[in-house]
Amino acid sequence: MRTLLTLAWPIVVSRASQVVVGVCDALMVASLGQAALAATTTGALNTFALLILPMGVVFIVSSFSSQLYGRKDPLGARRYGFYGLALAVFTQVVGLLGLPLVGPILDLFPYEADVRALMHGYLGIRFLSAGAVVGMEALANYYGGLGNTRLPMQANVAAMVLNVFANWVLIGGNLGFPALGVRGAAWASAFATWIAFAGLFGRFILDGRLEGKIIPALRLSELLRMLRFGIPSGFNWFFEFFAFIVFVNVVVAGLGTTALAGMMAVMQINSVSFMPAFGLASAGAILVGQAIGAEQKDQVPRIVRLTFTASGTWQSAVGLAYLLFPGAIFALFVKEANPSTAAQLLEVGVRILMLSAAWQLFDSAATVLAEALRAAGDTTFTLWARVVIAWGIFTPGSYLTVQHLGWGDRGAVFWLVLYLALLALVLFVRFRRGAWRRIQLTEPDLGV
Repeated sequence: MRTLLTLAWPIVVSRASQVVVGVCDALMVASLGQAALAATTTGALNTFALLILPMGVVFIVSSFSSQLYGRKDPLGARRYGFYGLALAVFTQVVGLLGLPLVGPILDLFPYEADVRALMHGYLGIRFLSAGAVVGMEALANYYGGLGNTRLPMQANVAAMVLNVFANWVLIGGNLGFPALGVRGAAWASAFATWIAFAGLFGRFILDGRLEGKIIPALRLSELLRMLRFGIPSGFNWFFEFFAFIVFVNVVVAGLGTTALAGMMAVMQINSVSFMPAFGLASAGAILVGQAIGAEQKDQVPRIVRLTFTASGTWQSAVGLAYLLFPGAIFALFVKEANPSTAAQLLEVGVRILMLSAAWQLFDSAATVLAEALRAAGDTTFTLWARVVIAWGIFTPGSYLTVQHLGWGDRGAVFWLVLYLALLALVLFVRFRRGAWRRIQLTEPDLGV
């Protein structure tokens, strides 16, 4: 447990700092009205959903670097850091080419006109830093696989501080800058991400120079191998988040701006509270990868049990807090000048927040198991598990019952709980059957 927590706390701080940025965006634009709050929070979610595919692919860098580190092959691990950076460059190019499509795509969804206009500007700016986002993830996973989780934490905390300060300057207009509102939140995120990535990349280059090999001899076969295991990992996250995006942009948005703002504020709250659980799951995955690399696969089930014990304990406490203090927590997002509108938002938000307590343990279990399977290279099964449950059950079920049977926001939360419960169950059965034991992530000669 001590080893797990030592690895986990920097990841927790690192992930939490990323989420704090989104929460600060929401809090700082809340005074601009429901449309600004809905556009900023939904725009941030849409940005993340579009970038989660390349981010999910570079998550596999941690699996390779941790296993190669366990095999005493640091140079091999470093090569995978460069493969992750190559994908970041590709992502930035695609992001720039996709800018003209933002408007037409938003027109496909039932946003109110003011929300659509604000979100269009937000997304166009955020995509300018797409490569930096993926590059940060690539290097964070490289260093994490080596057991160095503090360096990525420092980069993410720096990004958080820069972002919050830039929000203050650009959203409301301070220090002589114009008040840019929602666009200011987007510019702040873009600037902070690029600066933090530049610092982390500089350290990566310096480490290579100190080791006498800034750029090791890269191998096309290894890049293709990373993509072979990483693409299913990326699609794991992409299809899940794309289903959630459809859920938010079609099912929830169809309930009106108040329901959309309430749901997205609750998701921001949950994204903060879930970061310790995600950090623990990521730390557990590092230990799983290192154990497999050291040919100690029998230690993996114990690592997974230990990880879930810590993660599940935290999430249980979170759920209890949602049930006991929902009004005090959600009130942070209620800054409407109109008392009637504020009361409606508070009522909806409190109800959704209390209902969200039901999915906390399921979310924790699914994440711990998915991260452990990813560390072992079992990415294809988890891809299909998410696709079938998300698109065969969650998406059509939520659309039909909420939009056509009138289940409202309560029904929306019900389907989130059911999705996470089914995913946790399927991944648990997969792990217990032990197919991950037969997967060879790295070639035997790569660790020599």
